Amino acid sequence: MLYLLAAIGALTIAVLLWRAFGAERVGVASRPPAVAPDDDPDFLRKLSEEQRKHREDEDS
Repeated sequence: MLYLLAAIGALTIAVLLWRAFGAERVGVASRPPAVAPDDDPDFLRKLSEEQRKHREDEDS
């Protein structure tokens, strides 16, 4: 009887761990991959514009 309870407990823990950290769940939207600032074209364009404005202000 003790072995049966241990097996059920181990199975329950395994299922909970699988659901928490396992394979992608069907029907759940996944997060888009994170983009580092130096890989983000919008960030680079904004940074370039800020640098250009800063240089123009110094020249004036």
